[in-house]
Amino acid sequence: MTEYGRGPGSEPWHPDDPLYGDGGWGGQQAAQQAQQSYGGQPQYHPQQPQQQYGDWGTGEQHGYGDQSYPQYDEYGQQYAPQQPQHQQPQHQQHQAPQQHQQPQYDQNGWPTGSYPQDPYAGGPQDPYAQQPAPYGGEQSDYYGAPEAYPPPEPPGRRRPEPEREPEPGTDWDPGPDQGEHAFFAGGDDEDGRDGEPDDRRGRGERRGGGDRRGGGKEKKRRSGLACLVVVAVFGGGLAGVSYFGYQFYQDRFGSAPDFAGSGNGEQVTVTIPKGSGGYAIGQVLKKMGVVKSVDAFVAAQAANPDGKNIQDGVYTLQKEMSAASAVELMLSPKSRDNLIIAEGKRNAAVYELIDARLEVEKGTTAKVAETRWKTLGLPDWAVNHPNVKDPLEGFLFPSSYAVAKGQKPEDVLRQMVARATEKYESLDFETKAKSLGLEGPWELVTVASLVQAEGKTHDDFRKMSEVIYNRLKPTNTETNQKLQFDSTFNYLLGQSEIDISESEINSNPDPYNTYTNKGLPPGPIGNPGDDALQAALKPTRDGWMYFVATDGMDKTEFAKTIAEHQRLVDKFNASRGN
Repeated sequence: MTEYGRGPGSEPWHPDDPLYGDGGWGGQQAAQQAQQSYGGQPQYHPQQPQQQYGDWGTGEQHGYGDQSYPQYDEYGQQYAPQQPQHQQPQHQQHQAPQQHQQPQYDQNGWPTGSYPQDPYAGGPQDPYAQQPAPYGGEQSDYYGAPEAYPPPEPPGRRRPEPEREPEPGTDWDPGPDQGEHAFFAGGDDEDGRDGEPDDRRGRGERRGGGDRRGGGKEKKRRSGLACLVVVAVFGGGLAGVSYFGYQFYQDRFGSAPDFAGSGNGEQVTVTIPKGSGGYAIGQVLKKMGVVKSVDAFVAAQAANPDGKNIQDGVYTLQKEMSAASAVELMLSPKSRDNLIIAEGKRNAAVYELIDARLEVEKGTTAKVAETRWKTLGLPDWAVNHPNVKDPLEGFLFPSSYAVAKGQKPEDVLRQMVARATEKYESLDFETKAKSLGLEGPWELVTVASLVQAEGKTHDDFRKMSEVIYNRLKPTNTETNQKLQFDSTFNYLLGQSEIDISESEINSNPDPYNTYTNKGLPPGPIGNPGDDALQAALKPTRDGWMYFVATDGMDKTEFAKTIAEHQRLVDKFNASRGN
């Protein structure tokens, strides 16, 4: 062969030939063939001076006219390898001694063997040096796989080069893809890349570290917004510290917050639970808007000499009251809005009071008591007694109850039964009943109800208790163990009469008629209070057997003998004009 790769019968040169431009063709012949391939026009290399091709005979490799392809690192970035000085400044000399080895060729003119240096390395002004290195910049065996590096295309068929991204700036900006939120970056779109052309989204190219979305104004806007955020956070922190500091000072050294005056005129109903102390009451009042703070109420209650006398129950107060005025009003009967059960009240009257307070149909509570009395919490010793008209009689303990519209009758009754049961247990009725000659606590409650019904004043209760016990004794020959109380007969008839004829009384055999039946009635005839209960437990020991309400109303006088009793009866008849 007289020429490298050009023997007789070889195919004409084609633009896609991978060896186009190689120094092995010979400088002038390769150039002429290139011009013929482009229609007779010389090949155009922008900004590239005419240079001679290197001489294969010398063993030096300079690429195309002493120009080399750019070198790329593993990230695809171009770098310029250090090059030593050469006699000809425009030629690049390679340092490795292997570069001067003589190339070997096969019978078809193809080079054989491997070359350590890239023969296609172009000079810094090679227009194709901006192409990214294949496979991430790795240098492959060019001669073993020539299709990996096709020759440059003619100018008419060249594709536009991708636009180079600007070099990273010195004022580093993280950007949204570096951890900065789009809000602080001034972005409006959802993916945080507003202002970026659509054709640059999702292409997978490596992003630079510089600001590519807005220039200086964008940075200023973001910097200003960041400053505002910092100022807001810092200001909020100062405000929070100041507030809590003030609260701490007020709690430790300042007076408790309090309203002024006796209220704003808006009434409110407040329910104070049983057993509530000062702080618990204050919490209820503060929740309802009556007082401004719990501490103010506690201080006002402690300052009032009667402050500890505030009881549980329902109160009608006003909103925005000073703590002192709230304490004063709660100590006044005018504020009490509880359901008050008076001492000695019969159950029938209590049922009517509950109906009225709950604003339910009359008879509703009585019906509940009649049908559900076993479910209302009576103790075991208070059930299964014969001839009892109302099993709940004696167990609706006289007291003040927080009852308001909306409650259920059974809940109110259960509350009253619980109060009575608690009271009887605290007085140890089961143990003391036997010491008094009674069969059990049920009879003790019955005695207390008789004391409450027959006694006119609390001073009479203990004497009345003794009369009952003396008449129940088997040795009683005065009345033959008959109580002969008008109160039991009135209970039987649901009345409260004083003038009862002997014929009417003596003709009624009902077990509640103590004129015709010995001993106690079947059960209590009312609800005894504290004084009557204490009197039933501690009767006098003076021998009283008789008593007469000499004025017919409030004054009761006692006698030990039948003769003394007759004088009291005459006194009573004189007061009545008989």
